[in-house]
Amino acid sequence: MGEEISSKLGDEKLKPGDQRLELLRNTSIFGATTPKALELLLQRAHTRLVPKGDYFFHEGEEGTSIFVLERGRVSILKRWQDEEYMIRTLVAGDFFGEISVLDLLPRSASVVAEEDCEAIEFRAMDVLAIAHHDLEQFTMIYMNIARELGRRLRQGNELLFESKIRYENIPEGFAYII
Repeated sequence: MGEEISSKLGDEKLKPGDQRLELLRNTSIFGATTPKALELLLQRAHTRLVPKGDYFFHEGEEGTSIFVLERGRVSILKRWQDEEYMIRTLVAGDFFGEISVLDLLPRSASVVAEEDCEAIEFRAMDVLAIAHHDLEQFTMIYMNIARELGRRLRQGNELLFESKIRYENIPEGFAYII
């Protein structure tokens, strides 16, 4: 039991000026994560520089990483009938790529840089490494991801409902999660 307690990632204070730690602490998926756990993640992380117009990834590709945007702006694109449609725009402090890491399926959308971008890339195994040091912190990260996905699902349900009411163009019997 003593080993388990000593291997826990404590709640040390952030060092002033550590911008990456502060950025992560301000994202919804890492909000309640201890600085020590975030430092471990950052030690394993990679920096991705993506020039304007290039893609972080394409819909249908294997997804093994979560990205936190440090600088720039990206668009989330979904392909339908050979056309790409913008779903939303994300800016510094936002994250993307988490769905494929959770469901182990190919990417559900593409992400293109609208400006030169810099992002922190966490591979699934980087996040899993937290579990070996502090299962509570690992659980917190995944609970935060689930909360964020729940918020997005609620927003999607509202848009779907509004579209059905306004335009009545959603087929009868189309199920959505409430």
